[in-house]
Amino acid sequence: MEELEISKKAIKGDDDAFLEVMQLHKESLLRAALAFLKDEHAAIEALQEVTYRAYKKIHTVKEAAYLKTWLTRIMINYCQDQLKRNNRVISDNQLYDVFVHQDQSLIELKEALGMLSNEDQQLIYLKYFQNTKIKEIAAMEKIPEGTVKSRLHKVLKTLRLYFKEKGESDHV
Repeated sequence: MEELEISKKAIKGDDDAFLEVMQLHKESLLRAALAFLKDEHAAIEALQEVTYRAYKKIHTVKEAAYLKTWLTRIMINYCQDQLKRNNRVISDNQLYDVFVHQDQSLIELKEALGMLSNEDQQLIYLKYFQNTKIKEIAAMEKIPEGTVKSRLHKVLKTLRLYFKEKGESDHV
């Protein structure tokens, strides 16, 4: 069955469809939780809590096409709340630790991303690591699409300049 059809059924209260939606997005949500919380146990716990919260509120989703975006937003909010509760501050490059290995070019990319604000890192994470559409990011962040585009343009320009200064302009 097509993902959009499954999402529509889940929104209408079909429990089997809801479980299927969660299974479809489980890996993506878990990666997001790991990126924020840096702990596998905490990430699994976050996934369980987000599943519960989504189940309770899924009927409030207005557009089935944005269900993944809605779930991701719940995960990000939950993780940020957990970090605040634990008096932990998100480090500048924490979002990308899960994705970055010991390959030299990836280490350099991690360093470049580390110089960005948390908001810009989150924007890059959503757009380039989660392949979220600009329209979905705008809805998730509650900002105009033009603002998302201009922030992305500014961030990419900053990253290009960083790599140009390092003599590695082929990264961005």
